[in-house]
Amino acid sequence: MTFVKEFSTQSFENVRRALLARAEIALLDVREEFLHARSHPLFAANLPLSRLELDAPLRLPRRDVPIVVMDDGEGLAQRAAERLSQLGYTSIALLEGGLKGWARAGGELFKDVNVPSKAFGELVESERHTPSLDAAQVQALLDREADVVVLDARRFDEYQTMNIPGSVNVPGAELVLRARQLAPNPATRIIVNCAGRTRSIIGAQSLINAGVPNPVASLRDGTIGWTLAGQPLAHGSTRRFDPRVDDAIRLAAATAARDVADRAHVGRTSRDEARRWADEAVRSVYRFDVRTPDEYEAGHVPGFRSAPGGQLVQETEMFATVRGARVILADNDGVRANMTASWLAQMNVEVYVVDGLTGADFSEKGPAPAPRFAVTPPDVEEISPAGLLTLLQARGTVVLDLTASANYVKRHIPGAWFAIRSQLGEAVRKLPDAERYVVTCGSSLLARFAAPELAALTGKPVQVLAGGTAAWIAADLPLESGETRLASPRIDRYPRPYEGSDNAREAMSAYLEWEHGLVAQLGRDGTHGFHVI
Repeated sequence: MTFVKEFSTQSFENVRRALLARAEIALLDVREEFLHARSHPLFAANLPLSRLELDAPLRLPRRDVPIVVMDDGEGLAQRAAERLSQLGYTSIALLEGGLKGWARAGGELFKDVNVPSKAFGELVESERHTPSLDAAQVQALLDREADVVVLDARRFDEYQTMNIPGSVNVPGAELVLRARQLAPNPATRIIVNCAGRTRSIIGAQSLINAGVPNPVASLRDGTIGWTLAGQPLAHGSTRRFDPRVDDAIRLAAATAARDVADRAHVGRTSRDEARRWADEAVRSVYRFDVRTPDEYEAGHVPGFRSAPGGQLVQETEMFATVRGARVILADNDGVRANMTASWLAQMNVEVYVVDGLTGADFSEKGPAPAPRFAVTPPDVEEISPAGLLTLLQARGTVVLDLTASANYVKRHIPGAWFAIRSQLGEAVRKLPDAERYVVTCGSSLLARFAAPELAALTGKPVQVLAGGTAAWIAADLPLESGETRLASPRIDRYPRPYEGSDNAREAMSAYLEWEHGLVAQLGRDGTHGFHVI
């Protein structure tokens, strides 16, 4: 007989009360991202059950933080609560009635991902009337070679996928620091774009808030609007900002950014106080370095994690999952942390910027260390890529790949089946008969957690591919691609309508219509506490 641990429940009213009081709460939607994107409360952060051991220690840094877990009646919330309890979290409850209970109680439900940030962006445009130009107007400026620069505020990989011809990649937090150097003539028009709307609006308004003298506008509806207008996009472009900044420009930008932060009531702190707050563990504390990933790896303040400022504002609930937590930002120029903090403060986040940092403080190099409560994976039996290759030459071995579905479709071990860990019970019923199983993923880490679960489900021997599919690829062994064998549906990721130019026009138009409706949804929800300076 299987023992099911009982957890208390939290009502919609209690969760709403905590949000309005700015109390700490982690409202977790433990479904896969595709299902999360179909419907969820505004501040429900997506933390799928399938990756809980890997992601919870990073995203939930305090073990006694109040956690409310939800699903849509699939039973995932109960399983997630049990697993969180095993990981050492002590204040766990289930959302009363799950998603349907939230709706029955009168709670507003939102679609898509990163909704708090997108809704906030729409509110900013609504209240500040951020200037914008449509695709035809921008194309006309470019056609007549007007004095104009187009700055793409997305990540570099997004920019490379598709961009406005002639544009320069300047991710959001870099704009105020770099704009005066990219457009030294105050008469030069600056146009900021992203794929949709949010980063265009926030980027353009950042420049306006910081007093950049140039005329500034966002590209209305981003590359979606550009595509719907029938205008061609470039692909594979490599134009990026020059990392060097003139001292006079940096000083002017820093002065302006500090003024914006002060107007937004951003808190100030020191390196030692920030470290003490994190060590005390009486509050959930996130410490982020908002510079570029390359700068972070070259040297960062110990204890700070990389979160480029533009993405932190765009994906706030993914970085700082606990609503009501304390967020601390650092940079080495006085611009990027202050501008990023100014937006987080307006999003009702308790945010501080570290003052007084010197070059010596950025002493730790390389990627961020493991989080404080990193989970040790279970001991498993491993098999080398060469050993697996030998096994596959005979019958009886089934390979199960738990990587992201997009990675699986791109390339996987010939004959491997794709599955989502949280769906293993359903997936094994679709697999062929096997004498043994070999589990893999990109690095083997997730596979190590899944191997004992698969063994319990099947009663068969289970091994883990040492080094994961990355080791198989490094050994120059055969690969195949495509949606060849899907034991689980591809629900691990929501396909964004703004990620490519080959999406259906109807989906792009529907996405833009949804974004335009977010301000009204914010009003009906009433829990956000956003304010716009």
